[in-house]
Amino acid sequence: MQTLTEPVEPVEPVEPVEPAEPVEPVESLEPVRVTVVIGSNREGRFGPVVAAWILNRLKARDDLVAEVVDVAETALPTTFAADAATRAELSAITPKLSAADAFIVLTPEYNHSYPAALKNLIDWHYTEWQAKPVAFVSYGGLSGGLRAVEHLRQVFAELHATTVRDTVSFHNAGASFDDEGQLRDPSGPDAAAKTMLDQVVWWGRTLREGRAARPYGG
Repeated sequence: MQTLTEPVEPVEPVEPVEPAEPVEPVESLEPVRVTVVIGSNREGRFGPVVAAWILNRLKARDDLVAEVVDVAETALPTTFAADAATRAELSAITPKLSAADAFIVLTPEYNHSYPAALKNLIDWHYTEWQAKPVAFVSYGGLSGGLRAVEHLRQVFAELHATTVRDTVSFHNAGASFDDEGQLRDPSGPDAAAKTMLDQVVWWGRTLREGRAARPYGG
């Protein structure tokens, strides 16, 4: 038996769709604003020597701009009493932390950890650290301050900051610098600083763009 079927309408050919041009991400070329926190206030401290060295490394780059907060120049009480004197003290510190895209914390090692004055300055602030990268430059004896750094990583994790992996550490720091504050052998520290600062730039720009697109709500 013959089966009748309806005639099939011809299908119009579909024009091929040209692939869209890839959109290159727009990267901000604005320098990353880094606040260097000098974490020791002890008499005879070695911190200013190490701070001068890392600040010179920062000045040699056009993708970083440095600001400094020195705990030895602050007088924040440990009572957290926000009286007029404390508010005046914070007015010179907090804006430098708030405006930063990233931080470099310079710390010695005291009794397997970091200085109390540094912890006090950290604890006086909270949102200023959030969703920003923190790098470390440490100094000490055989450990080079690395135990202090590991403790600080836990503190900054609680503050919703991101610590960069690579650090600069000075073992037997006093013998690493001459009487003029210059490194006797700069090759190793200079290479370590470049690696660390490259990471600071990447994280600083990436998190700055992220905060601008989506305010952090942690």
